[in-house]
Order: sequence, then C-alpha cells, then structure tokens
Amino acid sequence: MFNTIFNLILITMRKSFRQLFLIIALVTGGFLYSNAQEVGIRFGGTNGAGGAAIDGVFGEGPGRFHADLGFYDGGVGIDFLWDFLYKPLRGEVFNWYLGVGPTTYIGDDFWLGASGEIGLEYRFNSVPVALGIDWRPTLWVVEETKFGADTFGLNARFIFGN
Repeated sequence: MFNTIFNLILITMRKSFRQLFLIIALVTGGFLYSNAQEVGIRFGGTNGAGGAAIDGVFGEGPGRFHADLGFYDGGVGIDFLWDFLYKPLRGEVFNWYLGVGPTTYIGDDFWLGASGEIGLEYRFNSVPVALGIDWRPTLWVVEETKFGADTFGLNARFIFGN
C-alpha cells in the first residue's frame, strides 16, 4: 500500500515538473527570440479563466504577436495570437487590431483551442504606455469541443523603444 501511494506521488510530481518545464521553456524562448516591445498586464486573464495575466506584444509593422500567460487554480493559461491587422484609427494614438491564434490551459486537465481577438488600443504621446480593451472568443477542440465568447480584457502595457 505504501509503495502504491509513493508511486502515485512520484507520477504526479513528474507530470507537474514536465508541465512547469514546458511553460518556462515556451515563455523564455518567446521573450528571448522576439524581444518584446510592450510588456504589462491583462485583466480578464486568458482563454476564459478570468483573473490577470502577463501581457506582451512582439513585432512591428502591419501585424504583431500578442501573447498572454496567466496562472489560475493550479494551472497555466497561454494565448499566443497573431494580430494580422493592426491599424491606426483616426490619428496616431488610437489603434484597432484583429487576430487569431492558439490557446491552451495546462492543469489537471489539458485544453487546446483557437482564439480570435478584436480590440482597441490607446497609446499616450507623452508617456510610454498603451491601454487597450479586447474581446477573445475561443473554440476549444481538445479535452472537449465547445465555444466560449465570454472573455473580455483590459490591457495596460509599458512600451519599450518608440
């Protein structure tokens, strides 16, 4: 009996360490490879989990990557979206964006899906800060197939460079 309990604990710890290593590797690789231009926080979390998440924007030009990492109820949520439209809206300070990309939740259960994103962003001219609001509907395909349209977020990011 003791051996059975001990083996179950070891299996659980191995699974947790693998998940933690995967998350650390993905986040570290992403930040090192892409040199984030904006980093902040997203209130509203990732993929319908609520709460808050680390929010980063990478790339310039007509498109950009928008990534979020959140920790919830013993699991981790990750969104990595390609905003293929990122355009000014009436002047330099208002921008709107539209994108899509993979989303996952790694915890006791493993969820995988695709999220869309549409948002509006305000960039201050006098300080390196961007504030945004967005909506992210998600189609989950792994663990179970379902659609969620209830994820709204408020973003506050510090802008590096420009």
